[in-house]
Amino acid sequence: MSVRDLLPWTRSNIAAGRDDAGPLTSLQREMNRLFDSTWRDLRLPDPFGRVIGTTLWPTLGVSEKDQEYVVTAELPGMEEKDIELSLDNGELVIRGEKKSETSDDKNQVSEHYYGRFERRLNLGSEVDREKVNANFKNGVLTVTLPKSPQAAQQTKRIPINDGT
Repeated sequence: MSVRDLLPWTRSNIAAGRDDAGPLTSLQREMNRLFDSTWRDLRLPDPFGRVIGTTLWPTLGVSEKDQEYVVTAELPGMEEKDIELSLDNGELVIRGEKKSETSDDKNQVSEHYYGRFERRLNLGSEVDREKVNANFKNGVLTVTLPKSPQAAQQTKRIPINDGT
C-alpha cells in the first residue's frame, strides 16, 4: 500500500473544488467541530479578553415595576466584603473577587482558587441615586433602584393594534 492510497484527496479533487472526497477529511471536520464546541462550553477568554460562550456569571435577574427596578445576582459562596456595587451615569456595576486557599499538610495537598467578575447593567438616567438600596443574604444580592419622579411621569403606554 502506498502513501497516496491513504490520502483522501488528489490533485484533481482540489482542482474541481472537492475537498470532502475521503473519510480522513470528514474525521478532521468532526474533530474541529468537537474542539470548537468544547472551547465554547468552557467559556475561556479569547485573545482579546472577551469570554467565549453564551452565559455570563453571575446570572442577573432584572425586573421593572412602575416605581422601581429590582436586580438580583446569585453569588454563592461569596461574602458581602467581596462585592463592590456602584451606580455610574445610569449604569449599575457589580464587581466581585473571591480568593480561596485550602491546604492539607497531612496529604500534602493544597488548592488555590481565584475568581473575578464584573457585570454592567445600563438602566438609563431615570434612577433616583439617593434612594438606591442593596441587601445581601444567603448568597443573593438584591438591589432596589427607585425610579426618579420625572421618569415615572415620562412613561407612556402605547396600545397595540391587531393589524386589521
